[in-house]
Amino acid sequence: MTCKTIAVANQKGGTGKTATTLSLGIALAKLDKRVLLVDTDPQGDLTKSLGWSNPDSLETTVANHIQAVIDGIDLQADEGILSHKEGVDLMPANIDLASMEMGIFMAMSREQILNTWLSGIKDNYDYVLIDCAPTLGILPVNAFVASDSVLIPVSAEFLPASAMTELLKTIKRVKRQINPSLDVEGILITLFDTRNNLAREVEQTIRSQYGDTYRVFDSIIPRAVSAAETPAVGVSIFAYDKRGKVATAFTSLADEVVCNG
Repeated sequence: MTCKTIAVANQKGGTGKTATTLSLGIALAKLDKRVLLVDTDPQGDLTKSLGWSNPDSLETTVANHIQAVIDGIDLQADEGILSHKEGVDLMPANIDLASMEMGIFMAMSREQILNTWLSGIKDNYDYVLIDCAPTLGILPVNAFVASDSVLIPVSAEFLPASAMTELLKTIKRVKRQINPSLDVEGILITLFDTRNNLAREVEQTIRSQYGDTYRVFDSIIPRAVSAAETPAVGVSIFAYDKRGKVATAFTSLADEVVCNG
């Protein structure tokens, strides 16, 4: 199969973006897919969650590849990739990325920088998942330009209409102006507490407001203490609590993504 690149994005923080990128990636690896995870958040949460607790000490990160593209320097596309014991590869990020926005804005074809780097490596993978920072700035736009689709995690803790509207507008703008093949992979309801009436209300609202236009995944990611604990130990929910409800939900999500092509 050809590689499919999915950006995992929501400009609102606390929606489970990083956990979704990590857990979906490892669930896909368990289906014998070759998976690259790309951290594009200067906080480096994806990098830390996979066990590299001090990202600032890493010699090569996604920031180096972005700078190499801007400067026209020939850097091996796979330099700095880390292999995780659960079967996924990671291109890490650290705080160096935070100081690069101005350089990206000044660059030629600034929206294409991430795509330029990724095009040299993605043939090695079946799936590339990009963990986006919680903004709608130039880095997430780069991720949308480099991707085939955008997966939108939405927390079942608040009514998400206004945040979703801005994100969907940005995706449409990128599709119209730069990347005509960009689609919405789907809306994923996360942090769902079955005991909470608001959670059910949010789910119903999302399905009724967006379900006719966009795919809303059948899989719902539940809130669980085990999922909150995994980043501290640098492993996925599959290694930490493989029979738990969160692991089961991400296994179902991976099946849905694969069935979607």
